[in-house]
Amino acid sequence: MVSSPETPIRVLLADDQALVRGALAALLNLEPDIRVVAQAGSGAEVLALAMEHQVDVALLDVQMPEMDGLQAAAQLREGLPGCKVLMVTTFDRPGYLRAALDAGACGFLVKDAPSEELAAAVRSVHSGGRVVDPQLAARSRGQGANPLTERERQVLSRARAGTPVAQIAAGLFLSVGTVRNHLSSAIGKTGAANRIEAAHVAHAQGWI
Repeated sequence: MVSSPETPIRVLLADDQALVRGALAALLNLEPDIRVVAQAGSGAEVLALAMEHQVDVALLDVQMPEMDGLQAAAQLREGLPGCKVLMVTTFDRPGYLRAALDAGACGFLVKDAPSEELAAAVRSVHSGGRVVDPQLAARSRGQGANPLTERERQVLSRARAGTPVAQIAAGLFLSVGTVRNHLSSAIGKTGAANRIEAAHVAHAQGWI
């Protein structure tokens, strides 16, 4: 699909940091064939805004409140399949790349990429291409798949925030014993000494 100044690529930006979001929008709006038509501060806002503005490309941060960019990407894949997703994040972790591609993203860039590279990435995914930071792709090839189950990721995410086991159990509608079993399994898979260390290892790898 070819764009032009008369029919620019319609872009949605989602980032919980308003200054970052504004800077990215300003840079992209300098391009004659790209127009930022919607902005979101949370992943929970993405699908409704994307559908309202019929966006062509959504640039999503990975970590956002209420709903992260990976969940938002999965929603877009179901609700607005014609919208291409480009993940743009500060966290260049291989696990995030794999999760983003699994969620249906067409590209993954880190925020310190040059502005012309970002604009080129928008054009590429809009036309059906795939764009991945080459260094991150190389590291990802050397890393296995995320070893954690969905439940293990959920309990580790809460453990990383310092949530007590009883509260984790209540929040996930599980028994305390089940939560402890998930934590024990995650500790073994990450090679950590305890649940806090396991959560930090998993986060550093981009698994949670």
